[in-house]
This record gives sequence, C-alpha cells and structure tokens, in this order.
Amino acid sequence: MELPGAILFIIAVLIIGLLPATLLYGLSDLLKFTALHILRYRTDLVRKNLTGSFPGITENELKRLISLYYKNLADNIIEGIWAFTISKKQIKKRYRITNPEVLEPFSLAGQSIIGVTGHYSNWEWGSLAASLHTDFNVIAFYKQMNNKYIDKFARWSRSRFGTTLVSIKDTSVSFEKYKDIKSLFLLAADQGMPKHFSDRAFWIQFLNHNIPFLHGMEKHARNNNLPVIYIDVQREKRGWYTVELTVLTANPLELESGKLTEIYARKLESVILKKPENWLWSHNRFKLSR
Repeated sequence: MELPGAILFIIAVLIIGLLPATLLYGLSDLLKFTALHILRYRTDLVRKNLTGSFPGITENELKRLISLYYKNLADNIIEGIWAFTISKKQIKKRYRITNPEVLEPFSLAGQSIIGVTGHYSNWEWGSLAASLHTDFNVIAFYKQMNNKYIDKFARWSRSRFGTTLVSIKDTSVSFEKYKDIKSLFLLAADQGMPKHFSDRAFWIQFLNHNIPFLHGMEKHARNNNLPVIYIDVQREKRGWYTVELTVLTANPLELESGKLTEIYARKLESVILKKPENWLWSHNRFKLSR
C-alpha cells in the first residue's frame, strides 16, 4: 500500500501547491478549528505543558495561548506541505536573514559551523532557504518517513535548492564527511529524550522543569571543534519570516562539558518566553522531567 499512498500524497501536495496564499491560510484556519475543537488533538497535553511551564497563568491567558498555538501548528502543517512546491523566488523573499554578516568571519575562514534551532515557528523552511542565503554547503538532518516513496519525494523536494538532506541515523558519519568542505550543519536540538538515553543527557532547568537535553549538538561541536550559531526564526505575518543569528560559541572546546547545551537551552527559553505560542507544545517534551 506504500505506492498508492505516496501517489495520493503527491497529488494532494500538487493541488495544495497551486492554491494562492489566501486560500492556503483559509485551509489552515479550517485545520486549526478541526484539530482544536473537533479532534481535540493533544489538547490535554498542550494544557498540561503550558500550565507546568507557566505556573500561575490565568485561565483566560491559557485559552488565548492554546488558540494561538493551534493556529501556529496549523500554519506549520500547511506551510510544510507548501514547501514541496514553493518556488526559489518565494522562499528567498519570505524567509530572510536579518543579520547575515554574523556568518562572514566563518565563511571567509572557510570554516564549517553548526546552525542550531528548536521546533519553534516555521523551522521546516530553513533547510530550503539556507542554501539560497549563504555560500555554505548546507547539510540538514531529518527523520526518515515510514513510506519509502514519500521519503524519496521529500528528500528530492527539500534538496532542490542545494541543501543536502541526511538521515539523523547518519549524523556522525556526515559530520566526518562534510566538516572540511565549509558546511552549515542544521540541527533542531530540542527533541524529546528517549528514556534509554537519559543517562547520557545533560539535565537542565528549562521552562520550570528539570529535563534532559540531547547531547548530540554539543558532542558534534566538541568532537569537530565547530562554532555554533543559534537560528531564531520569527513570524512577521503569516507566510513571512525573519531569521536572526546569534553566535553561541566560536570555540566549543573552551567550554566545560554541558555548558554549550545550557547556553543553547537558555537562548531557546528566552525565545519561547517572548512568544510562547510558537513552540511545539503538543510534543511531550517534559515526560522525563524530575
């Protein structure tokens, strides 16, 4: 059944890709209403995560954040589908880096870097836009899809502007392969921690929880002595984004073990606190909180 499912998926993607932006976001509004009020998709988890992260939040403010969150989630889903067909001109115009000069010293030195972000706002378009806005060889890590045909289509689509997509299973191999080719490695480092890996994690106080953070970003930065830059993606309006870059460290080997992960966590937390509705609250990020 994989091939028929893939064909239906591709047809749906092509149809959605033909719609004007106004209709796309009308579809997003319908998706938000369905997810929040009919399917009630993970509403209990979203409420639990928000109340745990913001103790003392009022019911009115909580309802406001939940509504805004599902709007953000629906926009991300629709824009994720749109990403399969969006043009180079559109993505370059709609996803802008406000301070590209941050990259210049590393580019001039021919040095590879790690670009780290979170599941915040629209992170999906970053892998498309990065190769259009920089002169780095862009490597984006992704989780393979169960349907091999859809996965192949996704890899083709996401790499059509120059980005190389690599399975997260091949992360270490890819750092070794590309680190000397002036590459930008794109990572989202706020994934939930599998329980059997928690003994290798860095435990950090984050949004009123003490939780484990994946060690991968810091491990690869230290093993390869690569600078790390935080990628802050903000929605200016629906379908329009700005990206601000911040150097978290130019030399990770100068930091003690765990410090880089803490710096990342503090930066991500500060971004979330400004506009909490744009983070992925339906993800069970606090399941191993202690």
